Amino acid sequence: MPRGPHSAAHPWVPRRVALQAGAIGLLGIGMNHVAGLRTLAGDGDGQISSRPKSVIYIFLSGGLAQHDSFDPKPQAPDTIRGEFAPIATRTPGIQICEHLPLLAACSDKWALVRSLTHPYNEHSIGHHVMLTGRTPTPVGFNPNRPTSQDFPSIASVVTGVVPPRNNLPPAAVLPEKLIHVTGRTIPGQFAGEMGDKFDPWLIEASRYRDASYTHGAFPEYGFQRQRGKANPENYRYEAPRLELPQGVLRDQFNSRRALLASLEAQGRMLDAGARVLELDRHRQSAVSMLLEGRVQKALDVHAADDRSQERYGRNSFGWSLLMARQLVEAGVSLVQVNLGNDESWDTHEAAFRNLREFLLPPTDRAVSALVEDLSDRGLLDDVLIVMAGEFGRTPKVFTFPGAETKLPGRDHWGAVQTVFFAGGGVRGGTVIGASDAQGGYPKSDPQTPENMAATIYQALGLPRTLAWKDRSDRPHQVYHGVPIPGLT
Repeated sequence: MPRGPHSAAHPWVPRRVALQAGAIGLLGIGMNHVAGLRTLAGDGDGQISSRPKSVIYIFLSGGLAQHDSFDPKPQAPDTIRGEFAPIATRTPGIQICEHLPLLAACSDKWALVRSLTHPYNEHSIGHHVMLTGRTPTPVGFNPNRPTSQDFPSIASVVTGVVPPRNNLPPAAVLPEKLIHVTGRTIPGQFAGEMGDKFDPWLIEASRYRDASYTHGAFPEYGFQRQRGKANPENYRYEAPRLELPQGVLRDQFNSRRALLASLEAQGRMLDAGARVLELDRHRQSAVSMLLEGRVQKALDVHAADDRSQERYGRNSFGWSLLMARQLVEAGVSLVQVNLGNDESWDTHEAAFRNLREFLLPPTDRAVSALVEDLSDRGLLDDVLIVMAGEFGRTPKVFTFPGAETKLPGRDHWGAVQTVFFAGGGVRGGTVIGASDAQGGYPKSDPQTPENMAATIYQALGLPRTLAWKDRSDRPHQVYHGVPIPGLT
């Protein structure tokens, strides 16, 4: 474990300050010692970078098929290459799937890592690995629910170690938690061993819940497991309203109770003698921020001009990435966008129909819009975009007994996947690593989830020696890998 100015042997930030720096709750308010933490900013290896950088982490729950997206294998047998043809991109020598034409047109602004690998083929541990950036299985891991022994998510680490900007939380997750159709909450999304006070800010915007249709992006976005006929009137994508009627904070996400619970939870971490004063500061800060209108503007994607909404797409994917862009502009350091609910990218059956008709078009539209929009605004170098799933898909196309449609798909495959990067200083038109001829294993330059996470932390300006401390005052390094070489 590296030692330095932020090692366990050095009192780089008192534990009390570190806890309060992370315990920002729903709105990221009531922060003590923010000014003191910001004085740590600098350019040395032992200090947090003073230049504000942000990350948008797009998580494709279910597992994107590398063959059918960013790593086509046109020379492989048809049982491997699948139904889609490759197309040329703007960058000579780089081909991607024919159903990603908008991304192909802006390949000079993005890069691919075609060799990320981990050993798991099961959804829950795959989510945990790719959301935390940690490959080992934590002690007591439970695939059916999060536990306090889970490794902290990347968003939670950022919540705990990155000072807030503009009185906003360092990290946010939208448009919903990842919950399987069986009702289990997927592990790896929360703070785990850091403590739940470091859970990231959750923005619940996708509110559609119905037994007949359980996936998260709509209304122009459907998936293979749809059962029955869903009522379009039930589709809702609603930015949480933040209002101040008659001097009372109301409807903060779901209810006054939710806000009160958040304030009380933050209050419990404060010394008893200071609790009333600190809660009053929470309320004063909340009022100030609401009156400025910054939060409402960042969350209200429906108030964006028609051109922007059309550019991103009027669906959960498009609105979520538009909201992510608005949040990083407002000052949130990391925004994780979960797309979509109930492992929508888990294309076991009818894979090519569902990718062609439902999954790839909104992905192509929204991600290319995000890249181009940030570029147009002069922000692309300051915002790193990362897109990945919990694993890739099997090289072999197959059908299985009992499949509802009997149409072919691909199974889970942790051995290799392609991860998409753009912005944040990434060298456009770059491909790092390669998979073998069948797209089954890394052929060159294998990368790990730890390296992906390190790339995110580096983009945020976090020093390699940075550590956080748990409830027992034990230090834990933020970095567990190295930033992917050649990417920037």
